[in-house]
Amino acid sequence: MRLIAILAGAGALLAGTAIAATAHQPADRFGYHSVRRGVPDRAPRFPVASPDVRDGGAFPAAMFADAFGCAGGNARPRLRWARTPAGTRSLAVTMFDPDAPTGSGFWHWVTWDLPAGTTSLDATGPAGSVEGTGDAGAPGYLGPCPPAGDVAHHYEITVYALDTASLALPASTPPAVAAFTMSGHVIGYARLTVTARR
Repeated sequence: MRLIAILAGAGALLAGTAIAATAHQPADRFGYHSVRRGVPDRAPRFPVASPDVRDGGAFPAAMFADAFGCAGGNARPRLRWARTPAGTRSLAVTMFDPDAPTGSGFWHWVTWDLPAGTTSLDATGPAGSVEGTGDAGAPGYLGPCPPAGDVAHHYEITVYALDTASLALPASTPPAVAAFTMSGHVIGYARLTVTARR
């Protein structure tokens, strides 16, 4: 009888904890599931910064999309990085929203085949680089535009150091295919996570 009472008490405690935890979570109609990262666990990080956004900060209005109900300037962030690992033969840059209510996130920006000596990215990419097609179906950068009233979205801006000089992919390659192709060549990465909410 004592064991039953202990188990009943533990069950009530767990139920109460679950209710309390739920009460403190933001309203989210969609929930989450785990997705594998496209970067090997042992890949070293190198530094990246931007004069336009900061890691853990929020996007300014000028960088919001000019589509999907947003009226921003769609200006892409300028990036500066250093100390890529030895063996880097090219670089790639992406912006991915894992909080998009799609079940698979949303690729806002995918560019690859940046020459290995590249240390910055501004409004246009260096000669030879490829501006890939994002999930919206157009090439180049698409700024954030989370659904109005949704939870804050965390946009991962990642610079990848790759061990191949070229991914040999056309610009029309779907972003998930480009990311899959990159995943086998990543030897280091740098990342800024920037939020947006409407």
